[in-house]
Amino acid sequence: MSSLRTSRTRLVAAAATAVLATLSLSACNNGTGTQDEGSGSSTSPSSAAPSPTTASNSPAPSGSSAGKAPSAGTGSSGAGSAGGATTPAAGTPAPKTQASSGKPVTCEGSTTKTVAAPLTRPVNHMLLTVTNTGSKSCYLYGYPAVRFGEAQAVPPVIEDSQPQAVVTLKPGESGYASVNLSATDGSGANGYTAKSLTVYFQGRSGNGSVGTGAHPPLPAKGVYVDDSLKVTYWQQSMDDAVSW
Repeated sequence: MSSLRTSRTRLVAAAATAVLATLSLSACNNGTGTQDEGSGSSTSPSSAAPSPTTASNSPAPSGSSAGKAPSAGTGSSGAGSAGGATTPAAGTPAPKTQASSGKPVTCEGSTTKTVAAPLTRPVNHMLLTVTNTGSKSCYLYGYPAVRFGEAQAVPPVIEDSQPQAVVTLKPGESGYASVNLSATDGSGANGYTAKSLTVYFQGRSGNGSVGTGAHPPLPAKGVYVDDSLKVTYWQQSMDDAVSW
């Protein structure tokens, strides 16, 4: 009887041990245990979250740049503004200069280059070419007031040569006038050979000269002039100038 009780006690203890082992295994595999580990692994994605956020921020600037690209493409103006922003001090005067360059000024010697070239046709003629070397457009008013050598008076203008509009020269453009040096039939009087020339520019009023004169060189042998000396009005084209 005592032996039977001992056996039952052992069986109960073994069964209890088995139940405890089973419960322990269940606890390890239950939702709570998994949840604990899951919460640890959820911390890991959470710490990885900045990476996606950073990645999502990365496209944003890139997309933002892409949004500005059409703007820059629509105009190099976008690039121009960026350049202006880079050098504000140097860029500030430039717009002012360009703004004032929109209003033409009077052409004169300091902002132009004048060339005097004797012509073979028409004979006894010289072509004056004035090129705007300034940064602003300029008006060539009236006609050139030329003075050969030590002459005290300037020659008259051929009235019929007056153009319909004032000649306007943008920077780099040229205007023209021709000079009838002497009579082709020899009828001119008081002829002499001139070796220097000064060209003066008229103002809007046409009374007197403005600014500085030009001193285009003449051929080494000089040019022959007489009392029949005349000039044309300034012309926009060379053909118009030499047609008189």
